[in-house]
Amino acid sequence: FLFITTGEENLLAILKRRWWKYMILGIIDIEANYLVVKAYQYTTLTSVQLLDCFVIPVVILLSWFFLLVRYKAVHFIGIVVCILGMGCMAGADVLVGRQQGAGENKLIGDLLVLGGATLYGISNVCEEYIVRNLSRVEFLGMIGLFGSFFSGIQLAIMEHKELLKVPWDWQIGLLYVGFSACMFGLYSFMPVVIKKTSATAVNLSLLTADLYSLFCGLFLFHYKFSGLYLLSFFTILVGLMLYSSTSTYVAQDPRVYKQFRNPSGPVVDLPATGQLEPSVTYTSLGQETEEEPHVRVA
Repeated sequence: FLFITTGEENLLAILKRRWWKYMILGIIDIEANYLVVKAYQYTTLTSVQLLDCFVIPVVILLSWFFLLVRYKAVHFIGIVVCILGMGCMAGADVLVGRQQGAGENKLIGDLLVLGGATLYGISNVCEEYIVRNLSRVEFLGMIGLFGSFFSGIQLAIMEHKELLKVPWDWQIGLLYVGFSACMFGLYSFMPVVIKKTSATAVNLSLLTADLYSLFCGLFLFHYKFSGLYLLSFFTILVGLMLYSSTSTYVAQDPRVYKQFRNPSGPVVDLPATGQLEPSVTYTSLGQETEEEPHVRVA
């Protein structure tokens, strides 16, 4: 937990200005994770993989309307290729019999995935705005503060009975520690990648995660392997290269956004005359154009 102690953007100032915004964002983020994980109890692995791709159009639409990001034809081609690769991976799951898990409430599971994917999209777009315009440290600190608080309340209310049924031993404890470490790494590095690329590029890259889980499953659960997995993996990589081959751009100067920071002082209007130069948002890894705001932490 990072406690910002000095400067205008100290912890108390951040909470005073934006506490309710981070509270809503924290709830959205934990519910996105909860709904997708809960869906595995009702629907198949294949359905989760396919429907979870719904996060991509959500991120694209939100980026278009709220971040004013504009895409070119090559971006949409790359996105379609990535989704085709994901469909190929789901087809391989069906062929090798990994689509287990269907029950009587499959529709409920599918709706949970769609709801979780929608919330993921909202969370990722908000994260992109914050790390680009405010601070990566601020985002991680606030999302950790409010996320821990509300996830603890939800755990106590909704999952306390299931938690008591867990046969605790060192192996289960080690699995929980490993999962927590992976989530810590994900949340720590994702803001860095989002700032260098975009929320859309990150979600396209995450489509390859199912293949990595397959490799682990080959050793742990003795999954059957199909050549379609490799085909899908390389298809997704081709789509990513197409998407990253050119940059997106912002439709107008970012200063005209409705600001998340909600400054207390007056907002200076830009001159109405003249054509505003589009601001470029790079979608491939490269050197950052702006340094992270300097803050002192203790």
